[in-house]
Amino acid sequence: MERRQKSHLTVRIYYEDTDCGGVVYYANYLRYFERARTEYLRERGADLGSWAEQGIYFVVSRVEIDYKAPARYSDLLEIETAVTGLSKASITFSHSVRDQNGQLIADSIVILVCVSGGRPRRIPEEIIVVL
Repeated sequence: MERRQKSHLTVRIYYEDTDCGGVVYYANYLRYFERARTEYLRERGADLGSWAEQGIYFVVSRVEIDYKAPARYSDLLEIETAVTGLSKASITFSHSVRDQNGQLIADSIVILVCVSGGRPRRIPEEIIVVL
């Protein structure tokens, strides 16, 4: 797939994001990735809320995260997001996280499945065109 449009989201690490060792708690990256995907879509004029009103939802079916280095309190992280795969019913997003010095913190792949009525469905064309 040749789609490589990218989006960038900056996240400041607060005390609440860290564990007792002062390192970002590993599960918080899932929250950051969710924000980054939402902003990726928002930048392209897509609104998850309007799709939900039509009964169309995207659910996470798979996540892979490779943690490369720790992020700590007060760090400024930049999350780069891109769509790297698309099938009839799923979208694959990639996320790369770097700190303010450009050090790679984490890489991730997240697969979302389009569902309606609790069952997988084909992604509508009006959604595909904004990706």
